[in-house]
Amino acid sequence: GAESPEVLISSVNAPRGRALADWVQARTGVRPRWAGTDFEVPIERALDDDSTVGQDRLLCALAAFNRLGQACAVVDAGTAITVDFVDGTGVFQGGLIAPGLRMMLRSLHGGTAALPALDYAAPDPARGAFGKDTAHAMLLGVTTAARGLVRLAVENFAESYGAYPAVIGTGGDAATLFEGDPLVERIVPELQLLGLRDSLGALLADDERAG
Repeated sequence: GAESPEVLISSVNAPRGRALADWVQARTGVRPRWAGTDFEVPIERALDDDSTVGQDRLLCALAAFNRLGQACAVVDAGTAITVDFVDGTGVFQGGLIAPGLRMMLRSLHGGTAALPALDYAAPDPARGAFGKDTAHAMLLGVTTAARGLVRLAVENFAESYGAYPAVIGTGGDAATLFEGDPLVERIVPELQLLGLRDSLGALLADDERAG
């Protein structure tokens, strides 16, 4: 008969992840396997403590290196912004974590008396580099902060490593921030899913050897 499908899950939102796993199992009879719990993401790490590293970061790093085949910086621009480095031998060296665009806007509103609550929208380039009203200045500020963060992180990685990495972007805000930016070689929205697919290949090979 047909082989049972494999379902892999990675989620940093445990309640939603569990709800998804329950939904999948109820409809397919297949118990999903969790990244970091049921299987290890197959990427070597050079960390002081890898017990707390996000599986999403590891999956994106794995997928990026497998596709670029060289030292790379992986920028994931979502709720948070992470910039991670994988060296030329495929070892995940770590990186940095910073607030995402909407988190920065919420912090500005919540931490001050007068700054408004805003939904993020990319600043209109036609309005220029000077924020002419408070809302525009806030949007310019968080956008510039995010772009500057990534540029400085990549420069620091290059200085430490001795060569510039290729830069790959992912996450919901990557296109908004980096479309047309020569720093970012490519934007791959499905990068984490590709990391799950790469992990599945390694997982099935391990299962075959064990069985």
